[in-house]
Amino acid sequence: GMIYGLIAPGYEMAEVVAQNLIETDTKEFAPFDMSTKLKLIGVDVASFGDPFCDNTPYDSVVYQHKAKGVYKRINVSPDGKTILGGILVGEAAAYNMLLQMTLNKVPVQGDAETLIMPAGQGASHGSGVEFLPDTAMICSCENVSKKTLVEAVQAGNTEIGQIKSCCKAGTGCGGCVPIVKDIIDHTLKGMGVTLKKTICEHFAHSRQELFHQIKVKNIRTFTQAIAELGTGHGCELCKPTVSSILASLHNDKVLKEETVLDTNDRYLANIQRGGTYSVVPRIAGGEITPEKLIVIGEVGKKYNLYTKITGGQRIDLLGAKLNDLPEIWEELIAAGFETGQAYGKSVRTVKSCVGSTWCRFGVQDSVKFAIDIENRYKGLRSPHKLKFAVSGCTRECAEAQSKDIGIIATEKGWALYVCGNGGTTPQHATLFATDLDTKTCIQYIDRILAFYIRTAEPLQRTAPWLNKLEGGIEYLREVIIDDSLGLNAELEGLIENQVRTYHCEWTDVVNDPAKRAKFKQFVNIDHSESTLEWVAERGQRVPAPW
Repeated sequence: GMIYGLIAPGYEMAEVVAQNLIETDTKEFAPFDMSTKLKLIGVDVASFGDPFCDNTPYDSVVYQHKAKGVYKRINVSPDGKTILGGILVGEAAAYNMLLQMTLNKVPVQGDAETLIMPAGQGASHGSGVEFLPDTAMICSCENVSKKTLVEAVQAGNTEIGQIKSCCKAGTGCGGCVPIVKDIIDHTLKGMGVTLKKTICEHFAHSRQELFHQIKVKNIRTFTQAIAELGTGHGCELCKPTVSSILASLHNDKVLKEETVLDTNDRYLANIQRGGTYSVVPRIAGGEITPEKLIVIGEVGKKYNLYTKITGGQRIDLLGAKLNDLPEIWEELIAAGFETGQAYGKSVRTVKSCVGSTWCRFGVQDSVKFAIDIENRYKGLRSPHKLKFAVSGCTRECAEAQSKDIGIIATEKGWALYVCGNGGTTPQHATLFATDLDTKTCIQYIDRILAFYIRTAEPLQRTAPWLNKLEGGIEYLREVIIDDSLGLNAELEGLIENQVRTYHCEWTDVVNDPAKRAKFKQFVNIDHSESTLEWVAERGQRVPAPW
């Protein structure tokens, strides 16, 4: 009498039908738990347990952030000890644990509000898998209990892929994979197994360990790294990781021989639909002269490129052919532009408002500081992309509190916010220090970026890095401000080396005939053969819909 729209009730219905067909005793379908996390593009939506408690006494705990589109509500029993249900919109990382706590009546440890607070701001996101009973149904799609998972791990299935093969957990909707991984780790710890996050089978080291050894041994190439620190020939996991570490430490030219690159780095451009490429020159702080605007317009018109103002106050030129890239950049470089590194795991942009120069509310010159910051950190390679912003007053027009490094002007100087990210799980930046003078603010940013580069996991953005940092923001303050690890001189040295050795990667290509020769669609012809179909849209050329 009801269409559930979920895979787990479908399996249960099939089981009821099968049992009724082969056995004399009939089995009836019982009302099924409707808890689910929807897989939507751009927004997380989940509900669990009794989300409204229409007929049950309850107290509600609500967290809401309208600007970021986040709403979280949990219903707890009047004594505050049991979760009855809830709703998550915009951020649902805690769904799995909240569902298990609801279904298994796991007592709330401490204050219930910590279960839905933003990550890094006091959130506990559950009491941990150790509190779940053996009967807890971890994968409802395949009816896999915690006990089954624990036994599978104890039998030697210690990887997610092995668990999927042996008991099918995580092979349905996939929503249980994070908590399955937590159960694997907890079980291995209980077995006395030391958990170590290695890069891959070719390097028995974490990224942090690899970073340290490459630095100490002054390793300059991937070939040298795998010969001295690893085994085999490498793979798609370790090659970009080692190349990123080498770039962060030595800032060598990225297209030198033996550098192992991601696809976008190989051609210093993001590959787009249909095999065309992006051209994104740096526009520090969003400030640009009319003359440079004219050059961008002329280049876009000459090469028939799609142009768009980006959210980071730059101009995208899209649809460039591979063999045209060197010529396009030669014209842009001649006009004073340099690479914006939109293709790299590096510092992308420093967004700014107009600040005290033009705005009547501005209290500091945000444009100048944004330009100084961008010019200082341009070219810095890191575990993931980095975005900055500088706002000239607390009205926050540059949206600094959503950036990896956010700076907001105060009457006495600058407030520094760190580790805010967008993406699939947006996270608000955390206030690190306030009323800083310009020199101290830059000094703290130097140390934070270098510490992140040194300690983060491969492809880990700053928000999850801070969330997993033992001690959180307080520990980071101790390291950066109090120099509790005695590393500050070394951290500052890494950034100073970057500033001293900076070079525009596209300038290197334009001035090197051997590198320019690599920018061909085919190795045996100089011209390109385009099979991409174009259509007109709002006055510009764009790829036809697939």
